Amino acid sequence: MAQSLELLLIQFLMPDNDARRQAEDQIKRLAKDPQVVPALVQHMRTAKTPNVRQLAAVLLRKKITGHWAKLSPQLKQLVKQSLIDTITMEHSPPVRKASANVVSIVAKYAVPSGEWPDLLPFLFQCSQSEQEDHREVALILFSSLTETIGNAFRPYFADLQALLLKCLQDETSNRVRVAALKAVGSFLEFTHDGDEVIKFREFIPSILNVSRQCLASGEEDVAILAFEIFDELIESPAPLLGDSVKSIVQFSLEVCSSQNLESNTRHQAIQIISWLAKYKSSTLKKHKLIIPILQVLCPLLAESTNENEDDDLAPDRAAAEVIDTMALNIPKHVFQPVFEFASLSCQNANPKFREASVTALGVISEGCLELMKSKLEPVLHIVLGALRDPEQMVRGAASFALGQFAEHLQPEIVSHYESVLPCILNALEDASDEVKEKSYYALAAFCENMGEDILPFLDPLMGKLLTALQNSSRVLQETCMSAIGSIASAAEQAFIPYAERVLELMKSFMVLTNDEDLRSRARATELVGIVAMSVGKVRMEPILPPYIEAAISVIVLPLNTGFGLEYSELREYTHGFFSNVAEILEDSFAQYLPHVVPLAFSSCNLDDGSAIDIDECDDEIANGFGGVSSDDEAHDEPRVRNISIRTGVLDEKAAATQALGLFAQHTKTSYAPYLEETLRILVKHSGYFHEDVRLQAIISLKHALTAAHAIFQSQHEGADKAKELLDTVMNIYMKSMVEDDDKEVVAQACTSVADIIRDYGYATLTPYLAQLVDATSLLLREQSACQQIESDSEIDDVDSAHDEVLMDAVSDILPAFAKSMGAQFAPIFGQLFEPLMKFAKSSRPPQDRTMVVACLAEVAQNMGSPIASYVDRVMPLVLKELASSEATNRRNAAFCVGELCKNGHEPALKYYDNILRGLHPLFGESEPDDAVRDNAAGAVARMIMVHPESIPLHQVLPVFLRVLPLKEDREESMAVYSCVSTLVLSSNPQILSLVPELVNLFAQVVVSPVETPEVKAVVGRAFSHLISLYGQQMQPLLSNLPPAHANALSSFAQRS
Repeated sequence: MAQSLELLLIQFLMPDNDARRQAEDQIKRLAKDPQVVPALVQHMRTAKTPNVRQLAAVLLRKKITGHWAKLSPQLKQLVKQSLIDTITMEHSPPVRKASANVVSIVAKYAVPSGEWPDLLPFLFQCSQSEQEDHREVALILFSSLTETIGNAFRPYFADLQALLLKCLQDETSNRVRVAALKAVGSFLEFTHDGDEVIKFREFIPSILNVSRQCLASGEEDVAILAFEIFDELIESPAPLLGDSVKSIVQFSLEVCSSQNLESNTRHQAIQIISWLAKYKSSTLKKHKLIIPILQVLCPLLAESTNENEDDDLAPDRAAAEVIDTMALNIPKHVFQPVFEFASLSCQNANPKFREASVTALGVISEGCLELMKSKLEPVLHIVLGALRDPEQMVRGAASFALGQFAEHLQPEIVSHYESVLPCILNALEDASDEVKEKSYYALAAFCENMGEDILPFLDPLMGKLLTALQNSSRVLQETCMSAIGSIASAAEQAFIPYAERVLELMKSFMVLTNDEDLRSRARATELVGIVAMSVGKVRMEPILPPYIEAAISVIVLPLNTGFGLEYSELREYTHGFFSNVAEILEDSFAQYLPHVVPLAFSSCNLDDGSAIDIDECDDEIANGFGGVSSDDEAHDEPRVRNISIRTGVLDEKAAATQALGLFAQHTKTSYAPYLEETLRILVKHSGYFHEDVRLQAIISLKHALTAAHAIFQSQHEGADKAKELLDTVMNIYMKSMVEDDDKEVVAQACTSVADIIRDYGYATLTPYLAQLVDATSLLLREQSACQQIESDSEIDDVDSAHDEVLMDAVSDILPAFAKSMGAQFAPIFGQLFEPLMKFAKSSRPPQDRTMVVACLAEVAQNMGSPIASYVDRVMPLVLKELASSEATNRRNAAFCVGELCKNGHEPALKYYDNILRGLHPLFGESEPDDAVRDNAAGAVARMIMVHPESIPLHQVLPVFLRVLPLKEDREESMAVYSCVSTLVLSSNPQILSLVPELVNLFAQVVVSPVETPEVKAVVGRAFSHLISLYGQQMQPLLSNLPPAHANALSSFAQRS
């Protein structure tokens, strides 16, 4: 075999493709025989050319796994000795390196079984050799062996530490220093034991010294290796940094601010700061490093970018990303330094600094939203001033910042529309297309949440936008379409006068097929869906077919050509369009399912386009030799260093996953033919690696469950199928609650669970109860996977990393249980009460406390009398919240106090005086919020209903009636008007002294378009009772009413 194999290896390396293919086929056949191992070993040692020796080693690495166990002891010894000989005697570095890779594979099997006792002593001996080549290859092997037989090194850990430190300081060989750095990185990945970790802190000064020396001598690639090691340190859950974090930050700041260094090197340094902000933010706080970091990064925003430079590596862009990360993770410490930088830089003579001032404010607006909301006036003063700057770059940055504010500082930013919108309207006329584009973006983000406030601006805005849509470049047309979509969403029915013109213009965009036009087509498709949602089914259904046909034609676009962002984005927006149309048409959409569902399936099943870079891959020599060099038995692949994913495909998958759920929700039983495949995809996507796709799968599973419930009702064995599906969905949700690391995904799982509890009832959910309670408890204790924070942090309650949206969703599960179980919820509530009350501490932010109060209110409402045993614990909190500066907190507290009085029985009675004192200010003119006042009225009504004798009605009723009718919260209607009616029907003397006020109130209620017939009937009975008591004496009171009111009251009296 040896001779024929050598010829085949030589033939394989020939440039002739046919010869290569023939050689590959024959090598494949020979490689199935264990005797290929000694033959490859011989050629690795003795072949005349290095290329053949290297190829033999590459093949040996691939084949040795499958054949090792079949080799005789003598052959195994031959392999081991030959490998050691090659490492020590081979002159060609590629051959030596390829042989070292074979050692890693063999060692995986031979060392643990005791078959290679002299390997580690040999490596230690090599690492101290006088020959540079020997020292380097020993360190390379230490790196790779750590991954396969790391435990074998544990007894030698102290010796290895000393060796690596010595090699890091090797002054004669750059290659040895580089190999030592790589070895340190490998050991850091492997090491998690506390004592061993502490020893690695001692490496940091040496690594920094080596890096500084290398930077000074122009060897930047070595410095980058150091940053990769720091990456490992930072991302490790073990507290690997200690006090060395100060040195690392100082070094990183030196590098990222050195303009003479390569962009990539500076970018790596900036990334270190980013990782620290993300994973070790409390460490930055502890060592007071935040201000020094921002003092370097903020000026980097003003650095001019080299035109030939990769945008992703540009220091100003990288600095902006890090400041954003810091704002998201440590907002309270970031806002003030950045605001001070912006306040000073906005007056700088250098326009780059004026640009940096507004860029910085835009970048931190998401993370520092609460602090920025409280300082909106001075912040807007800077940004609106920059929008009038003579320099285009400054005006563009100001438009971008305004767009960020509009996106993240809701709803407060909208209240400034009178000063902001005219500035944006001016910017739409800017001479620069770049400023115009960013202004459209700002306009789109700003208008989306304006609601009816947009109406005075609607005509001038649409006039400018419709003109721009017909006379601008493609890029401007696209951002213009986004702005029109936001305006349509805000204006709703008021958009109807503009809808026909917009839709007519979109027809020409929706048939574009050139690659460069597909993004415009995507935006147009999205806009038609948004306009349709605003205008409604009646006007849209007759005119939708041509737009649906244009969207369906996307299906026949070639999937195998131009498979980049443009096609993917078009399909993404097409899924969104069909989702909107399904919502409008509901079951009428069923006729389009055969066309649109396969498109969604196709997108869901797309390859992610993972691009994998393999470290130390010497298979390149084989140039397509994959078929030969891999087999079913060879699982020992090199370490994957980097996986990059095409984000366009991710967005498309997320949109398609969302669409499937909405199709199921809106077409219900018509969706039956697609249900099985949809569920397969949704179950798969619920465990997808990217949170955007997981989130849509979690949402869509609930919609699919609803549709399946309707479908299975008419099927034989439907009940069994429904139970099986519910099992699957609930298990996914409970797993996500505990194990998913994304807070938004977990929040959605909690929301879906709460909906299922309400929809299906306690009996159906009994099998999941214990697990659900455990998951909810874990989240309330902030111990789930998505709530984990770094282990070396010292985070206090105020800076807790919990998320408001997440905890609102978690706390919604408790009322859902209570509503489903009633008083039976009491034992479970007992388990969850203490973890919940942790969020009510005075050190917690107001939104935490009101979350607790709202949760307690709904539990009290639905659980009933068992809440009495908690009254003494929660009433002091609720009374305090009645005086909160936040309207939401006062509203929830008023609702809660009413429910505690209604179901709290005797324990609540002793608080009545304090409650009335706390509620009184909410009835006065100093209370600006109608919903707060309505809930205060509801609370008083409940108190009167359960203990009228404990209320001073002669004092309370005039104040109570003065705030009626209810203005906003109709959920309080039944409680409030039932209370009034009960007092009237019982002929209570205190209320009968207020008959004129009652008649006026009753008249307003019965003519109200928003009150229910049930509420009106309650009022009608009370009015009939007054008629029976006072007869003709009521006539003057009725005469004082508007005729429509008087007639409505009279008709109710006759019905009663």
